Amino acid sequence: MACVFCGIIESTTPASIVMRDDDVVAFLDARPLFLGHVLVVPRAHVETLAQLPAPALPKLFAAVQRLERAVVAACGAQGSFVAMNNVVSQSVPHLHVHVVPRTKGDGLKGFFWPRTRYASDDERAAYAARISAALE
Repeated sequence: MACVFCGIIESTTPASIVMRDDDVVAFLDARPLFLGHVLVVPRAHVETLAQLPAPALPKLFAAVQRLERAVVAACGAQGSFVAMNNVVSQSVPHLHVHVVPRTKGDGLKGFFWPRTRYASDDERAAYAARISAALE
């Protein structure tokens, strides 16, 4: 079975890309917890954190740190939620880190994570553009 994230990395599967470099690609989650929810993935196909080669760790988490700041700034959030599943609850078997904008009283409690959708392709593109701009 083809990996949807590898398709995004290779630009054969459409996605709202917010960052791309030699090691990492970041894009908006298609089913976000909150608008501006970003997934950060290594270009190399590995399924879990344990499989990621040690030299790739600083590159992945430096990107996660940059994107966390950008998501908070671009979305006007008070903070963020950064998370990763390994195997259990991992909907796509390609390592990915969730960076989710948070505000006090946003309704996210424990591990009940209601998903939302962008109202339109234009709204999704606007969020991607704001997050990309905040990286600069």
